[in-house]
Amino acid sequence: MIWKPHVTVAAVIEQQGRYLLVEENIDNRLVFNQPAGHLEEGESLPQAVTREVMEETAYHFEPQALVSIQLWQHPQKPAAFLRFTFCGRVIHHEPGRPLDKDIVATSWMTRKEIEGMQERLRSPLVWQSLIAYESGQRFSLDLLHSLT
Repeated sequence: MIWKPHVTVAAVIEQQGRYLLVEENIDNRLVFNQPAGHLEEGESLPQAVTREVMEETAYHFEPQALVSIQLWQHPQKPAAFLRFTFCGRVIHHEPGRPLDKDIVATSWMTRKEIEGMQERLRSPLVWQSLIAYESGQRFSLDLLHSLT
């Protein structure tokens, strides 16, 4: 059997001390996550995160830097995730746009609010990404090359 982690992208989006999170229904449990999802065939990583933010939040997103690359093995499932987390800015919101079917709501939350609900975060990657972002960890998008 060949081991293949899921390649995912996520966005840490901050405005005025609040972070954009999505509440989603995963395995019959409501959890919070950064806007995130899977890399699709033919996409670059920045294109994937831009698309995922739009699909999950109805915000147009401009990635400006790579915050972290994380590898996580799910403790209860035979699944691993290679996650590329970006930061950037939202440019425009389309409030009437339908969101992905698993998204229940979007929320702007403070660090303290997020810290107080860590048991409801989809994975430890959510909190780790926030900490990396707040510590100033940024890598140029020039680091990424896509030959598709």
